[in-house]
Amino acid sequence: MSVRIVFGFLLVLLASACASGPVASPIAASGERYQAPTAALEDYKLGVGDKVRLTVFNEPTLSGEFAVSANGTLSLPLIGDVDVSGKGPNEIGSLVQTKLADGYLREPKVSVEVTTYRPFFILGEVKSPGQYPYSSGLTVMNAIATAQGFTPRSDRHTVYIRKAGSAEEAPYPLSPDLRVMPGDTLRLGERYF
Repeated sequence: MSVRIVFGFLLVLLASACASGPVASPIAASGERYQAPTAALEDYKLGVGDKVRLTVFNEPTLSGEFAVSANGTLSLPLIGDVDVSGKGPNEIGSLVQTKLADGYLREPKVSVEVTTYRPFFILGEVKSPGQYPYSSGLTVMNAIATAQGFTPRSDRHTVYIRKAGSAEEAPYPLSPDLRVMPGDTLRLGERYF
């Protein structure tokens, strides 16, 4: 009978330990970050720090590489500043094509390709936190490896991600297929045990 009392006491103690403590936000185990990398980059929206190669066919003087400025514009020959912040490459190509067709060129053909994505940032319990260049298909595990790996005290189960332009970070379970987006800030917390 004393074994039952001790066992009951341990269950009550365990239940009370689990019930106390801060309430954390739920960990996101699915969503856009777990889809194939090519799907996310197809609808990629440009922002400050991105560079694009704009090609106007048969017009080499109008073609070239351009950087998105701090105010979210591209400064292009003939047509001047074009607002591109929050627009995809195909959308920008159509916009530039329309502006060039308005009195400058007859039936222009324009293509836009992202050549340099804005960097991502990694903080917390990694050996070398900082800013790193983004590459297509980058996962959180690759980003941690880029930052020279985990510290001995890092939590290897959860990563906190703040999207570019967002004020809040969200927890995600650390898995091999969790993707990083350009401009993300990753934070690895400290484990307690």
